Amino acid sequence: MQYSYPGQFDRDPDGGYLVTFPDVPEALTQGDDLPDAKRSAAEALGLALRGYVAQGRRLPRPSAARKGFFMIHVETGDALKLAVIEAFQAAAITKSELARRLGKGETEVYRILNPDHPTKLAALEDVLRVLGKEIIVSVKDAA
Repeated sequence: MQYSYPGQFDRDPDGGYLVTFPDVPEALTQGDDLPDAKRSAAEALGLALRGYVAQGRRLPRPSAARKGFFMIHVETGDALKLAVIEAFQAAAITKSELARRLGKGETEVYRILNPDHPTKLAALEDVLRVLGKEIIVSVKDAA
């Protein structure tokens, strides 16, 4: 599961950049300069994708990188939360069953699966593990 989408960066006549995402039209933002616009784009993309899952909608699949676009990666916390929610949905189990597998109360599982509730890395790792997933971290030079 990768949460990287092509973002279009257009110069704003009043200064800065406007950022849109063809695959995620709800993600719309701007920045005073290119680095600021990229930071804002990652945040806006994460918020929009969390909105998708909060509404029970499937996440759009990212299109391939395009010439003149920047690939924008959602922030790490958002990516892990989205991965947990998608893995849970794919497992087709109840929240009660997930709680049983984790050895946790259902209330905690509800919080973990809430896209807007902050969850510690260890809890996200535990959920992914019991759902047959693992986290692989990759670090590369910033563009």
